[in-house]
Amino acid sequence: MATERSAAEAAGEPARIVGVLGAGTMGAGIAQLACRSGAQTLLFDPVPEALEKGRERVLDGLRREASKGKLSAEEAHAAGERLQTVAELDALADCELVIEAVPERLELKHEIYGRLSQIVGERCVLATNTSSLPVTAIAAGATHPERVVGMHFFNPAPVMALLEVIAGVRSGEPALRLARATGTAMGKTVIDASDGPGFLVNRCNRPFGLEALRMLAERIAPIETIDRICRVEGGFRMGPFELMDLVGIDTGLEVSRSFYELSFGEPRWRPSPIAARYAAAGMHGRKSGVGYYDYSGVAGGGRYREEDPPPPSAEAGAAEGVIVVTGEGVLADELRAAVAGAGFELRGPHEPSGGVLPSLIVECDREPVSEEPAGSVAAAAERGAARMVLCAHGSLSALEPGGSAVGFHVLPSFERAGLVELTRSETSSPLAAERAERLLAALGKHVVWVGDAPGLVLGRIVCQVINESAFALGEGVGEAGDIDTGMLLGMSHPRGPLEWADAIGLDHVTAVLGALQREYGEERYRTAPALRRLLAAGRTGRAAGGGFFDYPG
Repeated sequence: MATERSAAEAAGEPARIVGVLGAGTMGAGIAQLACRSGAQTLLFDPVPEALEKGRERVLDGLRREASKGKLSAEEAHAAGERLQTVAELDALADCELVIEAVPERLELKHEIYGRLSQIVGERCVLATNTSSLPVTAIAAGATHPERVVGMHFFNPAPVMALLEVIAGVRSGEPALRLARATGTAMGKTVIDASDGPGFLVNRCNRPFGLEALRMLAERIAPIETIDRICRVEGGFRMGPFELMDLVGIDTGLEVSRSFYELSFGEPRWRPSPIAARYAAAGMHGRKSGVGYYDYSGVAGGGRYREEDPPPPSAEAGAAEGVIVVTGEGVLADELRAAVAGAGFELRGPHEPSGGVLPSLIVECDREPVSEEPAGSVAAAAERGAARMVLCAHGSLSALEPGGSAVGFHVLPSFERAGLVELTRSETSSPLAAERAERLLAALGKHVVWVGDAPGLVLGRIVCQVINESAFALGEGVGEAGDIDTGMLLGMSHPRGPLEWADAIGLDHVTAVLGALQREYGEERYRTAPALRRLLAAGRTGRAAGGGFFDYPG
């Protein structure tokens, strides 16, 4: 048996006998995957009522899959026949893989792993579905820590396509290979991660909620506006506050505290006092009926938020006047193409003005207009032309102290964005605000006015997600491809953060991060070394032929 198992492991074969500890929602979902994959599946729970309920949940899940055409009726029946409920841990003696999905208490897991070590064969792999406790710490309770790995399924386990396989400090390659093969047999896309707070996907997604909470505290924008910007401009299925309500504000707060404690106070992971207040008030999100949104009317068919608006239609005759777009880079090029495509007269900053004052100068750089030739188009700004300044290298107040311009920010690709953010200062001119709104409407974009900060709302959130992903990459927590796959499949992001960074341009991303660190003076916004090294090597993204990924040709 041991020789046969070793050969199977070397070939990357999945486990044929799988035990699942815990018959709750996650445990039952994992058991459904295991018996559906062809493995004999033993489901254990010490509470008889929970065990029976878990069994019914598995069988019901298989029936639903059959009704949706994902399985034939015969396949669903055969999978159900492979499920066996057991009331004693000793019944797991012949398992080749045991996956535990018990409450997140380290002392409980240590007790279970200690008992399992005396029951299963010495080559049996023990896997934890933990999402918050270190795999290495859990493995300390086992006799053979090299046989302990993480198998982090995402909820609901039968539906979500992703599986993280996590290597603890002492996890052996044979155990990791078996876990990967079993996950693949379950129909999952498997990515590798090293042990650490949040592993790979949950770690890289930390800034999505934390940065939104920080902006709420600073009154950059209200909850509904931040979420709408993320959906309409960024393409996210849910805004950060919607997602935190779905997960549970109290659950998210505990995860934040765990991150902060395990990292010995990493500033990027500091918990939010706003989340602490909501949790203390019992406003936990959907499960309590109220969180950042009120869900009291949802059961009766009501909505907790308004529908996002469709793209605006360009007004007839709106494309009038001369528009100047200054600067280089992905966004500047996209804006020039959009302006010309909409029918505006597009001029470059160095072209002769012919005495015509531009309707709007869109500045995507910070070159002083006073250095332009006296008769050029850009020099017309000195005669009072309306101006719109990109808030990437700084906030509007930092870039235009006392100036009349309005600020804007949008992340490439401009064509995909349904919304552009605008900001203004006390000295911004009403004319600049009106011209900016008119231009963006003619380009088919909604606008929203937000408070002033580098990157405004979406730029700040996405650049911090990219930065966290770059930290994880540089620290060897995961590979670039696995990071992007994980965020797409595990968090339903519209794009992988590193591929998105390459599309934006790493110079734009680091400009926003550098401006945030300068203006706030916090280590929270320090740029990841992996980002700085790529930039220094001239790998600024897709337009340069390479960034986090290579783009031949």
